Amino acid sequence: MTTTKRAATGALIGLALGDALGLPTEFIDVPRIMSWYGPWRELALPEKGRVTDDTQMTLAFARGIRTAMERGPLTPLRLTRPLREEYVEWHRSPENNRAPGRTCMVACQLLSTDRLWQDASQVGSKGCGANMRVAPIGLVPGLSDEQRAGAAQLQSALTHGHPTALAASDLTARAVHLLARGVDPTGLVGQLRSYALENRSRYDERWLGDLWTRSQDPSALHFIRRGWDECLAVLERLDAVQRTADPEIDPCTYTGDAWIAEEALATGLLCFLLFPDEPLTALRRAACTRGDSDSIAALTGAFAGAHLGADAWPREWAERVEYRDELLAFGALWDA
Repeated sequence: MTTTKRAATGALIGLALGDALGLPTEFIDVPRIMSWYGPWRELALPEKGRVTDDTQMTLAFARGIRTAMERGPLTPLRLTRPLREEYVEWHRSPENNRAPGRTCMVACQLLSTDRLWQDASQVGSKGCGANMRVAPIGLVPGLSDEQRAGAAQLQSALTHGHPTALAASDLTARAVHLLARGVDPTGLVGQLRSYALENRSRYDERWLGDLWTRSQDPSALHFIRRGWDECLAVLERLDAVQRTADPEIDPCTYTGDAWIAEEALATGLLCFLLFPDEPLTALRRAACTRGDSDSIAALTGAFAGAHLGADAWPREWAERVEYRDELLAFGALWDA
């Protein structure tokens, strides 16, 4: 990772800025957004910079990673307990009042008991809550591909156990990691498709245990392939439109409304790829959509910030975003 651009700081601040920009526009269609807030290219950051559960859970994941790695190299055994505790603490927090997703709430309630985490996981859910919070693992330096992928899938599986949620989380973390390391955005989708094909038949029991047995799939291989194949389908759709999409048309028209994990990945990427060197324009496009605007914009911000670094964001925006100090602390930790 290039230290000079401070990719970790850029990605985490960008994620929170996108989340804050998309908070007031979520659940509203594009004509109403522009009627209430003006042209999409002029969307302003709300004065208080308030974020949603997307940023809160990103920070919960970041804290879980930090605690695990204070004890040694990142392993499933080291990560599971602190991450489970962080998710439960988020669930119980009085600040958890930002329209959190039902899947996260149900799973976290179950995680607060003494049952196996696999029994808390909602294996039928592939909501975007799986990958809206995964960016930190793409930013931690010194991890192997196996550690990064395993942790990305595990953090999803604690709440969203659907195989597509696992694969989309893995791909989202991979995209953040590649961009932070300086990969050219024009080749990103191709690299992600290759990664998906390489991992299509890999069920990592070390990180997931016997999660697959809670599904209706006849085998672990069938389970995991189902998730990768859905992600490959949406990446193919993204690849077909990324160079021809009209930026004045709602990006959800091309790659989906992003309430589900694979569409959140694709639509967040599309907004970034439409404006790879114009981060604020990318965030504004992402926030002015008919779909899950805060999650789309959060992912877009993470991609743009990983690509361009901390200087991507104007100081007057970065200084106002909620949880700024904690975001900057993690950025400094992982930029070092």
